[in-house]
Amino acid sequence: MTNANAQQQAVNDIYEYAANLMVNGNKNSHEVINALMEQGLSRDSAAIVVENLQKQISSGKKERATKDMIYGALWCVGGIIATASDIGFIFWGAIVFGAIQFFKGLINSQG
Repeated sequence: MTNANAQQQAVNDIYEYAANLMVNGNKNSHEVINALMEQGLSRDSAAIVVENLQKQISSGKKERATKDMIYGALWCVGGIIATASDIGFIFWGAIVFGAIQFFKGLINSQG
């Protein structure tokens, strides 16, 4: 393994460790920074790692919220259209499920 590969692997390990603490360990940013400092990182480096992870997590949550809104709207509108087409059924499940999923996505996109 070359020196550049070893350095990249070390960086990846640090990010994986910090992400595990934040997501699975439910640790806040201060706790993660302190844990990274215990592993030998400087405060500035640890803060950069945590900031980058917070951006990635936030981006992932917003992406998921957007998908929930799109699919929820499709289910709800599809249920309304199927009901309005007067084929003899009322598609309450699709309408309610879609509305719930849409509003869940809307709420999650705000926070």
